[in-house]
Amino acid sequence: MDKILKARDIIESETEGMADVMKEDMTEEMFKDTTEKAHEDTTEELPENTTEKMIEDMIDERILRAVKEMGFEKFSPIQEQAIPCLLNGEDMIGQAQTGTGKTAAFGIPVLQKVDPELRKLQAIILCPTRELAIQAAEELRKIAKYMHGIKVLPVYGGQEIGKQIMGLKGTQIIVGTPGRVMDHMRRHTIKLDNINMVVLDEADEMLNMGFREDMELILGQIEREHQTALFSATMPKPILEITDRFQKEDARFVKVAAEELTIPLVTQYYYRVKNQDKDAACIRLLEYYQPALALIFCNTKMKVDELAEMLKKSGFRAEGLHGDMSQHQRDVAMRRFRNGSSNILIATDVAARGIDVENVAAVINYDLPQDIEYYVHRIGRTGRAGKTGRSFTFVPAREVYRIRQIEKLCNTTIEEKSLPGASKVLRSKAHKYLCQAWELHEHEDIELMKKLLSKKMEEEGCDALELAATMLKLQVGDKGEEIEEDKPIVRERRFGGFGRGRGREEEGGRSRGRGHGRDEAFGRGRRGREEENGRGRRGREEEDGRGRRRGEESDRSRGKYRGKNEETGRERNRSEEFNRSRRNNRDREKSSDRKRYGSLAFAKPKKRKENQD
Repeated sequence: MDKILKARDIIESETEGMADVMKEDMTEEMFKDTTEKAHEDTTEELPENTTEKMIEDMIDERILRAVKEMGFEKFSPIQEQAIPCLLNGEDMIGQAQTGTGKTAAFGIPVLQKVDPELRKLQAIILCPTRELAIQAAEELRKIAKYMHGIKVLPVYGGQEIGKQIMGLKGTQIIVGTPGRVMDHMRRHTIKLDNINMVVLDEADEMLNMGFREDMELILGQIEREHQTALFSATMPKPILEITDRFQKEDARFVKVAAEELTIPLVTQYYYRVKNQDKDAACIRLLEYYQPALALIFCNTKMKVDELAEMLKKSGFRAEGLHGDMSQHQRDVAMRRFRNGSSNILIATDVAARGIDVENVAAVINYDLPQDIEYYVHRIGRTGRAGKTGRSFTFVPAREVYRIRQIEKLCNTTIEEKSLPGASKVLRSKAHKYLCQAWELHEHEDIELMKKLLSKKMEEEGCDALELAATMLKLQVGDKGEEIEEDKPIVRERRFGGFGRGRGREEEGGRSRGRGHGRDEAFGRGRRGREEENGRGRRGREEEDGRGRRRGEESDRSRGKYRGKNEETGRERNRSEEFNRSRRNNRDREKSSDRKRYGSLAFAKPKKRKENQD
């Protein structure tokens, strides 16, 4: 403990005056630089070989006993840094991804600071989703297994509020979603008088879901001196603004390095698959690998429902999970997945953070995640507790660049692979069925089956191999169609080499290039338009001729009155001749334009109208 206090003094002296700089800039990079320096000083005072023992000395023996029974042998990086900080009473900001042990990192200090004798609310933990709140509450209960008198209650929307109000009596820790916690605060069923610790878990996700105002209102209503801990996978500016407003100036920043966020026990593959072939590719992988438990992630709720229905029709035990489902439906889906009644769960990213199921063998990214960081959340559902797992990602050829972005961000390697062929899948299904069938020969009475087979062989005159092959064929079905890989289009450039144009020209001249099919279609259309324009042009010319004749007759009639004044008549004749010639020129220009352009829609712009005498 003395060493920890000494380390704290060193950090405070080294970082003095930097809090003001962080307030002005409010950028993650400066926050990172300052806290990394602080962490370097801490690790100098706390050698690595003594950290584990020192943390164990700080933790209650009952908690350590429960944690070891849960199968944890050593603290994770986020736990090593967060637990001493929180037990020491400091405010903390923790940057770490899901699956790095954050629940225990804040759960152990929360439980240790609760007074079992005081049957009033003492700690609030806010989570973005119902599933995550339920999961965190269950883990806290496991850690508090030997701490009698501590009551933990999950509080979330979708559950009957009257039941929650009854459960709140005597509760010291609530784990809830911001909306429902606010609802209880308005009803005065949650009292904040004895709060000594508040934790914001997955704070960036709560921001994305529009909970910022709720978080600020909840934190602003706690008047009593308390400790605040915030955990987030990323540190956008709104997060830093919340920490600046509601945490102490000397709040500690703890970050898990990028290389510690990778999941080395998960073998990662991606397949170039066209969007219209994703359903078939999904079935192909499930039939070939036959995972005991599999998670499939889609980007939309509609696709979750469609894929779940399609897999059920194909004979799979599948369930969907997304935010539009009622709480009862979501509970049933998760319960069926956990107990093995269904072995495939299709979910959206919102549900991803609340799924904590052991022995998930494979994760399929039906769609690439819209946010690259969700990739870690998704594949983190497998390869847990020292076990290996697989992840498969479908990606169209034009989006392969996003795989490279994921590799760079997550410091990992995703291997490109071809989908297993139809023959391989058929052999895999047959092998599984034969293995299952052979296991029964030691446990079941098969003598009756032997007699029935012998009788059938005598009736049909066939041997045992032929009959067994027919039965196996009936069980595994026909070989499916091959799925083509989505290959990038190679286009030929205009001046040699390869670039744009070639791939589409090879597909039948549908490209912008000089495809034969398009030229023919264009020629037919042009001939048709010319014939139509010709007919229209002839009609308009006849009409113009009749109009000119009527004009000439009108001019002749006006000539009778020009002899009254010879001088005036000559001037008027010259004026009329000038106007007539100008009209005739204009008519000829119009006729020429019609011949040249055809339809009036393509006529030349009209000239500015001139004043006539």
